[in-house]
Amino acid sequence: MGKEKNPRRVAENEAMAKTRMLRTSPQKLNLVAAMIRGKKVEKALTDLTFSNKRIAADVKKCLQSAIANAENNHNLDVDELIVAEAWVGKNLVMKRGRPRARGRFGKIMKPFSEITIKVRQVEEQV
Repeated sequence: MGKEKNPRRVAENEAMAKTRMLRTSPQKLNLVAAMIRGKKVEKALTDLTFSNKRIAADVKKCLQSAIANAENNHNLDVDELIVAEAWVGKNLVMKRGRPRARGRFGKIMKPFSEITIKVRQVEEQV
């Protein structure tokens, strides 16, 4: 009896990982995501390791998770993986404030965002 198995959300040669509640704006996170789109995973990991952006360490952690998912859950070859897609989404915004002159109130928005990384196995052309 029981329920049927859910279909896979990604293709047979793909794996993905998602990280939520990253404490940065989506605009800043998208700059780091654009840096790794379409690259081989070794090159992407190297770029994230030596990036000056603070959030690059969290993006690297998400990419390593996607690589581990591909290797352990979907039996894909790590040497043939590329970053197929990396997209960024908004999450909650903490609203804080600061008293200003003449009884006014300065809004301080502290945005959170999320990133989804999809890796794909491609055979190398010789």
